[in-house]
Amino acid sequence: MPSSGFFSEKLRNARAPKRERRKEARPGELVQAALDLFVEKGFAATRSEEVAARAGVSKGTLFLYFPSKEELLKAVISENLVGRFAQWNEQFESFEGSTPDMLRFCMRIWWESVGSTKVAGITKLMLSEGRNFPDLAAFYQKEFVEPAHELLRKILRRGIDRGEFAPVDVNLAIYTVLAPMVFLMIWQYSACVEDGFDPEKYLELQTETLLNGLVAKRGKS
Repeated sequence: MPSSGFFSEKLRNARAPKRERRKEARPGELVQAALDLFVEKGFAATRSEEVAARAGVSKGTLFLYFPSKEELLKAVISENLVGRFAQWNEQFESFEGSTPDMLRFCMRIWWESVGSTKVAGITKLMLSEGRNFPDLAAFYQKEFVEPAHELLRKILRRGIDRGEFAPVDVNLAIYTVLAPMVFLMIWQYSACVEDGFDPEKYLELQTETLLNGLVAKRGKS
């Protein structure tokens, strides 16, 4: 995963002595602790000293790496979401199968790497608290939402150009793809989780339902 730019070159030096390597681990531990607490308690309710304590460092050490709680959340978003786009775009460029199979692959990879993990809680967090923190909402929109939308547009355009998908307004169709993803991210961190609900089967069903509406009909004028 590419660096988010939050860590100094000294901290990225893999040849540092053992004592320095412990310091190098701290930013990552702080990001992980912040992710855990932000998802558990919410952004506004989480105090910086709680993040430091969860990571096993002092509050001063936290502010050495991240000068504010807002910068810490940006690091969480960058490390856990934004940093995935290089791999996702590479997978898009190298995919050799049909576009319906590409969309199935996209949904499955999203579930495995984001949807089924604590990272999904970031979206729930931004939906619930983003309005109160407009600068953070703008960062999330620019750095994650817009690239995610563009990747989905590329997938849909590929299918249309290859005659595999019927012509649709891709700017609207991306929300049809996103809807089951967003539902699952909210569902996991809400009080209405139902016993016996299988999110993987739900996502598979939604994907097939979506494709049955997108695949171009053959043999008709």
